[in-house]
Amino acid sequence: MSKGSKLAIGAVIGAVSGIVAGMLTAPKSGKETREDIKRKAVELKDQAFDTADDVRANAETKARELEAKAREIRETAEQKARELQNEVKKVNKEK
Repeated sequence: MSKGSKLAIGAVIGAVSGIVAGMLTAPKSGKETREDIKRKAVELKDQAFDTADDVRANAETKARELEAKAREIRETAEQKARELQNEVKKVNKEK
């Protein structure tokens, strides 16, 4: 798990803890508190999905970048191998 996703998860957990503690200590009726908790739970769920979407999109972007870099490295290595083979053939012909 990346540092950014751990931070996001920690932030969500901290926010939930703070909100729940604040609601439970607020001077409201049980019905009002339950409604507040339900509303906040929906908001936090939406935020969690948004964060997950952002993390997923970032991971997909990084994966594409790494794949392109790996392809580039492979092509460079193949080119160097061909050059070495040609040099070896050239040296062998000169003998």
